Amino acid sequence: MSDRMFDVTALGELLIDFTENGISPQGNPLMEANPGGAPCNVLAMLQKMGKKTAFIGKVGEDMFGRQLKEAVEEQGIDTRNLLMDRRYHTTLAFVHTYPDGDRDFSFFRDPGADMMLDKSEVQEDLIRSSRLFHFGTLSSTHPGVREATRHAIDVAKEAGCIVTFDPNLREPLWDSLEDAKREIEYGLGKCDVLKISDNEVEFLFGTTDYDQGAALLQEKYGIPLILITLGKDGSRAYCRDLKVSAAPFLQEHTIETTGAGDTFCASVLSYVLDHPVDTLTEDDLKEMLTFANAAASLITTRKGALRVMPDRQEVLDFIAARTN
Repeated sequence: MSDRMFDVTALGELLIDFTENGISPQGNPLMEANPGGAPCNVLAMLQKMGKKTAFIGKVGEDMFGRQLKEAVEEQGIDTRNLLMDRRYHTTLAFVHTYPDGDRDFSFFRDPGADMMLDKSEVQEDLIRSSRLFHFGTLSSTHPGVREATRHAIDVAKEAGCIVTFDPNLREPLWDSLEDAKREIEYGLGKCDVLKISDNEVEFLFGTTDYDQGAALLQEKYGIPLILITLGKDGSRAYCRDLKVSAAPFLQEHTIETTGAGDTFCASVLSYVLDHPVDTLTEDDLKEMLTFANAAASLITTRKGALRVMPDRQEVLDFIAARTN
């Protein structure tokens, strides 16, 4: 697969994250329109890691859609399958950030253009010309885009792509949490690499014993590589009979955590593209997690994510400064 045109193609949501950025003279919160959406955040970081990427999705043909298309292309991400829809507006997310950097989301998306991607609009050749296909669940919240997502996954599996999955649970976007669980379980059954957060493990299995959660995931779905992010407790990797943990790089002045999980995920995917999963050693997993934790830590000191991802050398310098 080394001769394929793209390293990674991702399908999913592309939206505007309105994040708080100060207070107006009248005492009102000021909101900054940051390009966002987990799949393109992942691709932006992969571009910084020297990988060639492409995106499949839909935005509105409006001021925000044009802003997003420009931002994605600015990062070097291929947009041949990014569609502009005149009928539906670009999805908007308003992000409230708490003092500890954690977030709460309000979405304007029913309908949003990203929900309206149709199976017939997915360029299959784009997926077939990629080494790895990445997806989440926000493109499975509604029937039409769910069908498009499942079709893309099938094409990727048939083409022999590495298939990677980040559930990225956003509860307000689902009609019911049972629907969310069903779609997460579908993704679990299709992926070779899973990036999942601690709260998503709790959602699925009702446990804070993450080793137990990983064991259940391996037993039920046979996923070759599982990464669990634990916020301020770092991260863990599970591969075959190996379990590796890595400490976080805590920041004194975290601005917000938007994009931290996506930065972590992209760092892992970049490593997987360079190191086959079935050959990963304990030292490899430790190296991978350490880099991913450091990259995620850096992004928490910046507003937004897509346009401000760190490059490889910046992450390595950060690790060196923290460990020397």
